[in-house]
Amino acid sequence: QVQVAESGGGLVQAGGSLRLSCVASGLTLSSYAMAWFRQAPGKEREFVAAISWNGGNTYYAGSLKGRFTISRVNALNTVYLQMNSLKPEDTAVYYCAAETTYYRSTYLYTRGQEYDFWGQGTQVIVSS
Repeated sequence: QVQVAESGGGLVQAGGSLRLSCVASGLTLSSYAMAWFRQAPGKEREFVAAISWNGGNTYYAGSLKGRFTISRVNALNTVYLQMNSLKPEDTAVYYCAAETTYYRSTYLYTRGQEYDFWGQGTQVIVSS
């Protein structure tokens, strides 16, 4: 059974940083792309960042590039999202997702429906 679990969320002041982690069990992440999405209260889920199976290719939502960094350590079956210079509008539940259809693909999807497994989410609150 595949499980994806996020951690690392919390309350932080504007301008601060957080690092989210995503660990998968029942699935070898090392051959598949991973992504982070987020959903703010009253808003639709939106793409944040994605990373290819070997970490060689990354893609970010335009507004987040330069503040957020996605990375992975395949030996630990873990994907990270480093978030710097956080703003109140970054407040959301952050979800990790695994795309397991395309083996070792370098193409990165931004639509949630392309991802097969999702975590329960971790809450990030940025106070002003």
